[in-house]
Parts: sequence; C-alpha cells; structure tokens
Amino acid sequence: MSLGFDSARLYNPHLTPEHEEWRTQLRKFLEVEVVPYLDDWEEAGKVPDSLWPKAAEIGLLQMGYPEAYGGLSEGIDYWYSAISNEEITRAGSAGGLVSNLLIHGIGLPPVVHFAQEAIKQQVIPAVLAGEKRISLGITEPSGGSDVANITTTATRDGDHYIVNGSKTFISGVMGADWVSTAVRTGGEGGRGVSMLLIPTHLPGVGRTPLDRKQGWWCADTGTIYFDNVRVPADHLIGEEGQGFLVIMSNFNPERISLAVTMEAASRACLEDAVNWAQERKTFGKRLADHQVIRHKIAAMKQKINATQTYLQYIIQAYIEGRCHPGDLAMLKVQASETMEFCAREASQILGGASYIRGNRVERFYREVRVNAIGGGSEEIMRDLAARQYQL
Repeated sequence: MSLGFDSARLYNPHLTPEHEEWRTQLRKFLEVEVVPYLDDWEEAGKVPDSLWPKAAEIGLLQMGYPEAYGGLSEGIDYWYSAISNEEITRAGSAGGLVSNLLIHGIGLPPVVHFAQEAIKQQVIPAVLAGEKRISLGITEPSGGSDVANITTTATRDGDHYIVNGSKTFISGVMGADWVSTAVRTGGEGGRGVSMLLIPTHLPGVGRTPLDRKQGWWCADTGTIYFDNVRVPADHLIGEEGQGFLVIMSNFNPERISLAVTMEAASRACLEDAVNWAQERKTFGKRLADHQVIRHKIAAMKQKINATQTYLQYIIQAYIEGRCHPGDLAMLKVQASETMEFCAREASQILGGASYIRGNRVERFYREVRVNAIGGGSEEIMRDLAARQYQL
C-alpha cells in the first residue's frame, strides 16, 4: 500500500458509488479551474469573480440546499459536503478558497431556515446560481468568540432597524451582497442578540480588507462597519432576541467542515512528504531509507488514522441527529493538532523545499493557525466540551 492522498484514506462504509462519482466530477473541475491558477490567486490575494458561476454549473454551490430555491437536495447528505471540502483542500488550499467560494455555507443557512419567505426568494436563488454572495458577520474587534456579548446594536425605528458597530475577520465580506449579522436588539447576554440580514449596498456600510494575513491569502477577509445603517425590519432573521439560537445552529456544520479540511490537509502533507522521501537522496540513500524519516511518516499516518475514524463517526452522527456537541468540539481539537503535527513533520522532511512558496506543505503550514482558531479555538473547544460533559 502506498501513502498517497487517496490510498491513505481509510475505508468509509457510508460512501456510495454516487458519492465517489461526485468526487471524480469535482476533482476534474478543480484540476482544470483551480489547480493551475491557485498560486497566482494566492499572490494576488483574490479569487476571480468568474469562479462562482463556474462552480454553480457543476452543482457545487447548490449542494444540500432546497430545490425550491434552485438547490440540489434529493439524495444529498453531508458526505457530499465533506467530499467537496476534502477535494478543494487536495487542490492546495486548506480553507482559504472554501472560506471564499463556499462562504455561503455559513452565511446562507440562517436565511434558509429562519428568514421570511420574501427574503428567501430574493436571496437564496441568486446566491446558489453564483450571481450574488452572502457572508456571516459574528466576530467583533473586541469580542472574538464571546458571541453572547456582541456590541453591534440594532435599534428599532418604525419599519427599520438602525445598525451601528463593526464586525471583523469576516470571510467573504468584501465581495458579499448581504451579510447575515449578529446584532444586539435587547439587553445584556445571549437573550439580547438577534440576527439581521444586512445588504451591503445600504448607506452607512463600509468595508476594509484584511490583506496582511499569515495564511488564506486568496481569501476575501475583511472588516465591515455600520454607521446608522437603516435596514428594513423584514430583514430580521428569526424572532427578535432569538439570534443566539440561529448562531448556535450554524456552529456544528462549520466545525465539521473545518475538521474535514484539517484532516485532508494532513493527508496531503503526508502524500507530499512520502513522495519527497522516496525521491530525494542523502548520504547515498533515499530519505525513506533513513529510520528517523520512516518513523516520522508512520507517526503522521497514525494521527491521520485516528482523526479520520473520529471524523467518520461524527459526520454520521450529525447526519443521524445524534451528534454530541462536546464530542464535536474535541474532534476540531483533534484535527487541528493532527494538521499542525503533519505540516511540521512534512516540512522537516522536505527541508528547504518546504520554505519556498508554491507548494502545499508551505501553504498548509501557514494555514494551521487560522484553522486551529477559526470556528472556536482549541481552548474554547476544550472548555465547551467540559461544560457539555457537565464537569
């Protein structure tokens, strides 16, 4: 058995021939439309607008969304989304491209599940067709993961809300037409939080890019500002004061997606390390013939196996509605630790080659921290798990 990206994937009894057909179709698309250009997009700090309609043509944007709004839901389970994240990571981006191209994966569900019908009709079909974009605005400059204490306010004024405040580290915000935004409509704590869909063309909305990032260079990340922005009251997502419920319903799939990305990045690092070790010669023999290198590779595979098995269990539990939040939180920690370990070991094996831009190992090493922090840092996840286990 070789240790390539595909051969190092453990057998998954939940995948069907239809799942694998989607993998094949998506991989072909990525090989043509993404892989040859990804390095240029990274250096430019931008993904071309033309990629969204192309992704819509093969069904990537619509996967898992209601067919009444132009989605593809018949026979589609979460394994399709997992395969999508895995394949995009294989193409060379550990979350940066996903956080841009597929940011509607966290920005759109609040609209799908909680918005008024007229808003759904206006927003969902346009996003799924790749014509418009939507992002999610939760994190604030002063708050980080402290969602219950957000300070952006939305004050009711007749048929509108007047919004003041800002959000930062927002993926996809510079190109977004709407932002599903957490706002404070009431008193302190989670009960005072609501969700509001804010069109970015409204007067008083300002945006600045965060373009000096350690990783995710091609990702459209920025800060958005609200200065007395008048938002129609029918843009409220869910009930006033129920925003925390809307936000929490989004966290589980986001964390699973991050775990999928980190496991796939770990496996890509393994593949590149193995290929290099088998080809590179030092002191008269292949790197792979040195015991210390073989042990590094074996240790990488050990951690990847454990993470894959954990991930398979959690995804199937999520599909069946029995996913324990504490177990999911610990999966994210497991995946981030595995990615960090594999990126480091692969970098050691590649040596100087891993320090030059333009290869997956170099990029994935830079993208460890954003994956370990985004969607809930390792520290937040451990504390969340401890509370879920009622310690």
